[in-house]
Order: sequence, then C-alpha cells, then structure tokens
Amino acid sequence: MKTTDLPKIVDPRGNLSFIEGDRHVPFAIRRVYWVYDVPGGEVRGGHAYRRNEEFVVALSGSFDVVLDDGTGRCETFSLNRSYNGLAIGRMMWRQLENFSTNALALVLASEPYDAGDYIRDYEEFTKLAAKR
Repeated sequence: MKTTDLPKIVDPRGNLSFIEGDRHVPFAIRRVYWVYDVPGGEVRGGHAYRRNEEFVVALSGSFDVVLDDGTGRCETFSLNRSYNGLAIGRMMWRQLENFSTNALALVLASEPYDAGDYIRDYEEFTKLAAKR
C-alpha cells in the first residue's frame, strides 16, 4: 500500500484538487462518507470488509490509518495533505487514529453500505485472511 498524489491545481486564489473514480481511485465510487468531530484519543474503524474497497483523504487536519493484512504485519500511513489519498483493498483491517483537532476524513467506497460486508471481530478476520 502507498499513498497516491492527487491532481493539484495551484492558483493564487486558492488551490484545487479532485478525484475521479477508475482514474485516481482504483474502483467506481458507489458511496461517499466523511468522519469528523472525533474526540481526542478516539479510534475509528476497527474492522475489515469482505468486498468493499476504500480511498481515504484527509481533507482537513491529520490522522493515521493503521492497516493489518491478518498476518500480523501492520503498516501506518499518516494522512495530512488534502492532495494525498490512500487506497485500502478488501480484507484489510483498518483503524483511523491520532485525529488532530478539526480533522476531516473523506472516504470513497466501492460498494454501497452493507452491514453484512463488515468483519468486526479481529479473530474472525485473521482466520478468513489465512484462507486467502
């Protein structure tokens, strides 16, 4: 996994960046949501998806994305620029943590919301990941 630089159009009146599905994001965008007003010390995520893929951008402030592939290997990505994004594939355990004050996380998803797609138990996740 690595972060992706998004287009950045520099203008003295203010910069502009954009995201296009199937171009900057490796999937068609089926859902968009954002996470904000996260109290200090709180962690978001703590789950994986069977099918859903996501692309995460820090529109404002900063936060860390901790990814675990189920083999005990974790990688942390610090997002703090609105022109960088992180693609997260299916079957990756994710946590968002260390939110700065006024952080705003934009999440683009490959699937509409489906509660049945979530894996919320880490032990179940590691068992499923071992079968890959």
